[in-house]
Amino acid sequence: MTKGRQKLRICVAGSAGGHINQLLRLSSGWRGHNTFFVTTKKVVQEKLQQYGKVYIVGECNRQRPFMCIIVLLRCIRIIFKEHPDVVISTGAAPGVMLCFISKILGGKIVWIDSIANVERLSLSGRLVRPFADLFLTQWSTVANEYSKVEFVGVVI
Repeated sequence: MTKGRQKLRICVAGSAGGHINQLLRLSSGWRGHNTFFVTTKKVVQEKLQQYGKVYIVGECNRQRPFMCIIVLLRCIRIIFKEHPDVVISTGAAPGVMLCFISKILGGKIVWIDSIANVERLSLSGRLVRPFADLFLTQWSTVANEYSKVEFVGVVI
């Protein structure tokens, strides 16, 4: 991580829709830092450009394994190009990929599990939790069920 008063390089990653909207509610947290976004659909690109550079990687999930490979390659290229100090994500699959790649290269990971996950962590969250530097859930009952998971309030 950068030291002193230098600006952090922050990757904000979320799937188009609810994931990215939850992240935007936290935008004051990265104001003044060098921020870029990674999302899944062009439909949110214009909205995100006011905060920084935007990359579109496409949608993928376990039912579309070939698309997962394509998205993974795009995520690798972005991380090597941008070298973020921190990845902040709410998921889904592309967020997991970005977190994993960035962590391997020494980045810090902040995961905020989606508010939709009322009873347990999302699959993406369960994959990221073991190596996240900060893992937040938006439900106190969920935080009580897992180690290394904190509840500090809701985004929405």
